[in-house]
Amino acid sequence: MSSLLHTNLVCIESLLDAPATLSKPNKRWHLAFATIYCSRTIYSLAKTPVAKIKKPTKISSSPSYTVLNINLDSDLFKIDQSSLAQLVKKKDLDQLENYGGTVGIASSIGADINVGIYGGAEDIARRQQAFGSNTYKKPPTKGFFHFVLEACKDLTIAILLGCAALSLGFGIKEHGLKEGWYDGGSIFVAVFLVIAVSAVSNYRQNRQFDELSKISNNIKIDVVRSGRRQEVSIFELVVGDAVCLKIGDQVPADGLFVDGHSLQIDESSMTGESDHVEINHNKNPFLISGTKVADGYGQMLVTSVGMNTTWGEMMSHISRDTGEQTPLQARLNKLTSSIGKVGLAVAFLVLVVLLVRYFTGNTQDESGNKEFNGGKTKSDDIVSSVVGIVAAAVTIIVVAIPEGLPLAVTLTLAYSMKRMMKDQAMVRKLSACETMGSATTICTDKTGTLTMNLMKVTKFWLGQEAMEESNRSSISPYVLELIEQGVALNTTGSVYRESPESKFEFSGSPTEKAILSWAVHELNLDMEQMKQRCTILHVEAFNSQKKRSGVLSRKKADSTIHVHWKGAAEMILAMCSSYYDASGLMKDMDDGERDVFKKIIQGMAASSLRCIAFAHKQISEEQYEDGKEEKRLQEDSLTLLGLVGIKDPCRPGVKKAVDDCQHAGVNIKMITGDNIFTAKAIAIECGILKPGAENIRGAVVEGEEFRNYTHETRMEKIDKICVMARSSPFDKLLMVQCLKQKGHVVAVTGDGTNDAPALKEADIGLSMGVQGTEVAKESSDIVILDDNFASVATVLRWGRCVYNNIQKFIQFQLTVNVAALVINFVAAVSAGEVPLTAVQLLWVNLIMDTLGALALATEQPTQELMEKTPVGRTEPLITNIMWRNLLSQALYQIAILLTLQFKGESIFGVTEGVNDTLIFNIFVLCQVFNEFNARKLEEKNVFEGIHKNKLFLGIIGITILLQVLMVEFLKKFADTERLNWGQWGACIGIAAQSWPIGWVVKCIPVPEKPIFSYLTRRK
Repeated sequence: MSSLLHTNLVCIESLLDAPATLSKPNKRWHLAFATIYCSRTIYSLAKTPVAKIKKPTKISSSPSYTVLNINLDSDLFKIDQSSLAQLVKKKDLDQLENYGGTVGIASSIGADINVGIYGGAEDIARRQQAFGSNTYKKPPTKGFFHFVLEACKDLTIAILLGCAALSLGFGIKEHGLKEGWYDGGSIFVAVFLVIAVSAVSNYRQNRQFDELSKISNNIKIDVVRSGRRQEVSIFELVVGDAVCLKIGDQVPADGLFVDGHSLQIDESSMTGESDHVEINHNKNPFLISGTKVADGYGQMLVTSVGMNTTWGEMMSHISRDTGEQTPLQARLNKLTSSIGKVGLAVAFLVLVVLLVRYFTGNTQDESGNKEFNGGKTKSDDIVSSVVGIVAAAVTIIVVAIPEGLPLAVTLTLAYSMKRMMKDQAMVRKLSACETMGSATTICTDKTGTLTMNLMKVTKFWLGQEAMEESNRSSISPYVLELIEQGVALNTTGSVYRESPESKFEFSGSPTEKAILSWAVHELNLDMEQMKQRCTILHVEAFNSQKKRSGVLSRKKADSTIHVHWKGAAEMILAMCSSYYDASGLMKDMDDGERDVFKKIIQGMAASSLRCIAFAHKQISEEQYEDGKEEKRLQEDSLTLLGLVGIKDPCRPGVKKAVDDCQHAGVNIKMITGDNIFTAKAIAIECGILKPGAENIRGAVVEGEEFRNYTHETRMEKIDKICVMARSSPFDKLLMVQCLKQKGHVVAVTGDGTNDAPALKEADIGLSMGVQGTEVAKESSDIVILDDNFASVATVLRWGRCVYNNIQKFIQFQLTVNVAALVINFVAAVSAGEVPLTAVQLLWVNLIMDTLGALALATEQPTQELMEKTPVGRTEPLITNIMWRNLLSQALYQIAILLTLQFKGESIFGVTEGVNDTLIFNIFVLCQVFNEFNARKLEEKNVFEGIHKNKLFLGIIGITILLQVLMVEFLKKFADTERLNWGQWGACIGIAAQSWPIGWVVKCIPVPEKPIFSYLTRRK
């Protein structure tokens, strides 16, 4: 007996020793468990005769002992992980019944279906240790060497490496290791530098995508822990958690249905079946992770997380595709291919000319002797010379092919994505960055996007009387109880209060929170008490099509059955045939009375208030039985209980953002579910409608009117529409389709599940990060993290910046391509040699491809971008302005460098080696000065805002520093001669002429029509 008492006392002591870190609710739980345990243990001991206690074999554990200890140690959870996982995966109802149903499972894993788990740090850690965390293994990310190998697979790089190897071999054989490695080694170093830079850029972009993926996968989930509803990350979810689900949510783990109404799940992501699956207690209480809530709402008990779920297993084999090619990249690849073909033809001609000149004895070595002298020339010398000629030709191809263009797009997109993240926009699809720059129309929601989504009830009408605080005591108790029932039972929100002294916490949608807060504070609603007085029989959940929600309940005191409706005021009003006044009298609603209510609603709407109405009807048992099969609530002959007006103020900065977009030639259309008067008031406040414009015929329409137009009428009126009120998701989709048919590039904002079709149909889908459902986010291209329209305007600015930056780089690079090709071709054909060596050309390729891309791709958006009209879908990538700028600079460079090639030695009085160095130095410095010109395609002042782009200035500085090193200190590596101060001054002076030439050229007007359109017409 003493040993048994000692054992139990140890257990009691461990139970009573509550950690100091526990919160108040957790301490209460701890104390409750300890009390139950102690009382049951003492009771069981009292029942057991002393004689039997002497026989250890007869002692059996108290059933409650096992249940209570499950929270103390992970070893004492009464069901293992594999059993839980199989239960849901196999959807085994019989096995679930054997475990005691959902309640039995909850008990076995130390949870309560009503108040959830403790949720303390130790409890979470214990559960993660026993059942795993809600994360899944990912395929290993591509390492740096993967990108090095990818860069090496480029054909021109492979040919250059082959030439470098041959050159190295012949050089060492002819001149010995000390002197012979320079030519081949230089090419090797230059090629490896190009490979390294390309690999680093791609590796960094891949890492950035991984980081973005982590952020986009970090979904916030509503759970109940210790009786308190709270938001946690999906990664923090554990087995035993009670998760709250609503329309549009992703099911975050495998689990069992606890409670809810009209819950329907879209399992197409797992099964491929498009039909929605109904979830209920009897036939199908199983919820699979990765599926979506299509309708209704409910609560689930988590039974498996992470790799123990079907979704986790599937996702562990899927890696995000970072090789997505954007439309602009596809266009650039075509351009690269076209330029590459020209470069290939030029390189082939240079190869043929140089080989012919060599084998006909028209070339001389450094000593002035013929390089090829028939049979007297050694075979090693012939091979070495041919390798040198091939290397020169291949290098021309390297310079000619603008492989920096795709890199520039990658760098621009990666940089803009990172900056957009800071500006509250998370890019899910790369192509959206570019497309947004071409947007001509933005269709935006009202609530939460144009407004702050901080709702508060400011008006309350009972009957035809506005109820102020002073006269609320005169409201009939019966009517007040009905209103409280309508608020407490017909809601997806909840109210939590830790103690009588603490503040109320409200959860749910902003509208639900506003109504609950009003009812609790103004009407003294006790939500829990009201729920205990009634039993909910059926629920019709709110959706954006019906714009209302209803509940059927039975009052426990007298078994009467009541229907409660809540929703858009004019829609609820249409369902009513009578109304209550403040004294509790029910009055019939004739046409005159109905018109009075309509004017009350219109008056509130004109003050930018969202109007919500409450209606009620008591039905008989027979009526309830008749409608039971159809699962539909009565929608006619209701009695209006009251009207509330909810204020949702406009976001600060929205008016300026709308003005900026309109100034940039982008039309803003507001599409809202609110009534036409509220929509007009908000549209005027935000600047979408100018004062007086609401009277212009066709500027403001209702969704029903719009969808009833003929196709021809819709197409005719679509451009004039500024506001569409009382719209359904189908109306939004219809508007997007019509706008696209008229040639518009359309961006659409959306937050609901039903917005998904419009978000997918639009050229750019913008979902909301705060109020947006997971379905909406998955259908979108960009997630606006703060739900603010000002962020949409920022995305537009960044989209234009991406396009503009790429155009800048194209102009810069094509100038180099044209100049390098012409100079090398003319020099090779006329003089039999190329003025720029393979290493020098590779260096030029490096500074223009990588450093140039980095410098020009990271220019930030300017206000000038928002003063231009949108770029059309068919507008050419290289505009007339760009052709004017690049050809003028290329012609200047060609003229200067060819003059130096043929007359440089006599002009400067220098040797051939110094002259070649001058040509190389001037060519590189021309690109440095021209990089400044490329900053502004049209503006003459190319230095405006340059102090803000520290990276640009840094890259220019690095390029000049490296060029000085190449010329002055790497003579053998770069095949250069040292220059004196006068020669450096001449180089800088000649290259600096790029600036005045650029300024003068920008004064020359160009036709708006693309230059190549004239050629195509003639054909």
